[in-house]
Amino acid sequence: MPKIEELIQNARVAQRQWARADQPRVDAAVRAMARAVFDAAEPLARRAVDETRMGVYEDKVRKNQGKARILWNSLRGKKTVGVLRRDEDTGIVEIAKPIGVVGAVTPCTNPIVTPLCNGMFAVKGRNAVIFAPHPRAVKSCGAFLDVVHAAWSNLDMPEHLLQYIDEPSIDATKELMRSVDLVVATGGMGMVKSAYSSGKPAYGVGAGNVQCVVDRDADIDQAVEMMIEGRRFDNGIICSGEQAAVVPREKVEQITEAFRRHRAAVIDDPAAKQKLLDALFVDGVMNRDFVGVTAKRIAERLNLSVPADTRVLMVPGDGAARDAILRKEKICPVMALFTYETFDEAIDIVCTNLDMEGKGHSVSIHSHTPENIEKLGLAAPVSRVIVNQSCSTSSGGSFYNGFAATTTLGCGSWGNNIISENLDYKHLINVTRIGLTPKNPHVPTDEELWS
Repeated sequence: MPKIEELIQNARVAQRQWARADQPRVDAAVRAMARAVFDAAEPLARRAVDETRMGVYEDKVRKNQGKARILWNSLRGKKTVGVLRRDEDTGIVEIAKPIGVVGAVTPCTNPIVTPLCNGMFAVKGRNAVIFAPHPRAVKSCGAFLDVVHAAWSNLDMPEHLLQYIDEPSIDATKELMRSVDLVVATGGMGMVKSAYSSGKPAYGVGAGNVQCVVDRDADIDQAVEMMIEGRRFDNGIICSGEQAAVVPREKVEQITEAFRRHRAAVIDDPAAKQKLLDALFVDGVMNRDFVGVTAKRIAERLNLSVPADTRVLMVPGDGAARDAILRKEKICPVMALFTYETFDEAIDIVCTNLDMEGKGHSVSIHSHTPENIEKLGLAAPVSRVIVNQSCSTSSGGSFYNGFAATTTLGCGSWGNNIISENLDYKHLINVTRIGLTPKNPHVPTDEELWS
């Protein structure tokens, strides 16, 4: 294994070479990265599932292909070399500059698309990248780099522009974070905190715990199918996956029946519910043995009788204190159900649950009432409100919304993050601003200024 110092030295040589690239060359390299993962989506998905023992092969194929498409679509045509903008009104000229060497800490839950995403952003900004993969995803990271390097074979790319720690450890990752120019940390809160303590600029993400409000005018079947699909996707390991449905009390039976129709098993027996929650959480912490496990397999382990085609386990709550653990993030296909009388009560449930975990990340709402959508947006301490979409596959950008395409979702100060938006290429460039005198500067009189 190359030492961190050697990785850094090689990265700096490569980055200095890459800093001289023009925009067409940069874009050709970034496009090749996306196309390489798109074309190799199936073997990369198989590698990820086999190595991490998490998630669903078919979903990872979809994720590899979908993220490759939307990331390239969002980046093509974006300028990151030379003059970005000339503002004649202010006299400001903006010039793009690289950051240097980026250290990217990547999780085992998204071992292909997270390196792809952050790697594309870094290369677009003419930076070098060193990935620090999770120990359970080392081979997946290596496989990702192999397909990218193969795609770059005819592009005359610097040799060490993309590298990775092939024998990761906590100490190696910490040394990397101390040595690079900027850190992008995607992983558990402990890793993100370590990134912020590295002494280098860092982008991290907070925990997810997406609360889903179903308004009274929502299309129930459509909303339920989207929530179940979002909760089920990749066996529930996505941080933006739906976690709790907050529904009108007078429609709870109708909505519960819709969940059953869409292959959710409702665990409403008190003893079975307690057995499930006790197994999922040990001393208040999510049990790793159930992370990324199918709903059917969870039920089998606990001897709970559910239909063979069950996609999600739905657990009703009554809002009592004993339901506190139910309000937390569940990294598997288990979803909570809460009811409300007034829309203000729905917002209160959402905020209570987020106060327990996931503040700053995202909420979703299924509604056709603009006032309620905006009311939730004004009240909820989150960075994203996803409307009439599956949050799991939409919060990181989609062809059907305007969120920046990414796999790294900032959670603002609520989640102890520096950004409250989706990380994208703009966060991985420096900008020099030239201040010229505007053509027609106006200095207000005191009367104009203070009137």
